[in-house]
Amino acid sequence: MFSLKIFQDGPEFEARKNKPFSPSKVTIFQVRAAVPKELFEKNTFKGLLYVARDIICAVALYKLGWFIEPTARFAIDNFGSTFGAIAKWSMWSAYWYCQSVVLAGWWCMAHEAGHGNVSSYNWVNHLIGFCLHTFVLAPYFAWKASHHAHHKAVVSIERDENYVPRTRSDFGLPKASVARSIDYHEILEETPIYTLSRILIMQVIGWQIYLFTDVSGSPRHPKGTNHFSPWSSLFKPSQRKGIIASDIGILCMMYILYLWTQHVGLDMFIKLYFVPYIFLNHWIVMLTYLHHSDPTIPMYRNSQWSFLRGALSTVDRPLLGWAGRVFFHNVSHDHISHHLFSSIPFYNQPRATASIKSVLGEDYNYDSTNSFRALYRSFTQCIFVEDEGDIVFYKDKKGRAQRELAEDAFERPTKMVGKVEKEE
Repeated sequence: MFSLKIFQDGPEFEARKNKPFSPSKVTIFQVRAAVPKELFEKNTFKGLLYVARDIICAVALYKLGWFIEPTARFAIDNFGSTFGAIAKWSMWSAYWYCQSVVLAGWWCMAHEAGHGNVSSYNWVNHLIGFCLHTFVLAPYFAWKASHHAHHKAVVSIERDENYVPRTRSDFGLPKASVARSIDYHEILEETPIYTLSRILIMQVIGWQIYLFTDVSGSPRHPKGTNHFSPWSSLFKPSQRKGIIASDIGILCMMYILYLWTQHVGLDMFIKLYFVPYIFLNHWIVMLTYLHHSDPTIPMYRNSQWSFLRGALSTVDRPLLGWAGRVFFHNVSHDHISHHLFSSIPFYNQPRATASIKSVLGEDYNYDSTNSFRALYRSFTQCIFVEDEGDIVFYKDKKGRAQRELAEDAFERPTKMVGKVEKEE
């Protein structure tokens, strides 16, 4: 039944799980040759039209939001308090959902600007990215810096910057050869309610926690690493002015929000801005987490990592269907091609995906699993990796991996060289 599909794993996930893994034999040059050159071309006018569309949608929803309370009072006066209350909170729920998706699109557009994909002019990209990210209280230049480092070392256990897996020793677990079921149970087992509460915390404030504490970031960074200090180990000395600019921008935005709240009242601030802001962070955490946390996708240590292997170690997901494709600017639907060629504008990424699929074949990772089901699955099955091994998979709370390696998995990778590396 359709109602049960949201609780089931997609057929692509099941097929991947049941197939022993061997890294792709395709070369980066074969993948690059399959992508038409015109897809790399940037059109400033076209990019700004998408920006204008996103802004118009958010402003239109904001204007409509002001009609909710008067409409609810009219419903109460004419149809009773029960109907009026249902109508009121139904309208607010619809506003929060729609506005959070649109504002998450602002975040995604700023991400594209950080990759230089809104315009062929860097100053246009930085202006758009800085304004959009600052409006949703995200540090544009700071996150741009750490995100580019992530692109250069995706799923490299030693060098990646985001969602770096914790190891068996990090949890204090005995070695796999001597570990017993009770060892996993004592250290990792938790009640379903506690698991759900941790998921909710990650989805509600996980983005802020990451920015302030670098949680799930690289363990090589010292304690106190964050995205707001110009002297953070995340950044190079040449990037410090941008970090300061990001901090000033967020402080200015917070002051603007304070003045606006004084004008419209705390109640309307919460309803019109704060709740959509929390929900947009949920969408961002969900899509970024699911990009790089999946029990069937490998992670590499240095001797087996290459740019191509890292870029292929993510999953394309139809998050929110057409709405996710339109407002998230293809970032979830076409994430593999984005990692392979992050300089391709977002509006060309669907064509890029179609091109690389013809080359990659079974090495292309797609998952039609309902995204909320996938979120719970990854949260409960992507717990730790082994301290040893050059190609590893996440293990769950019982020390089980969902996928195994094929016999030919340890051939030396062809290192990424040439023009595409520079684009990343």
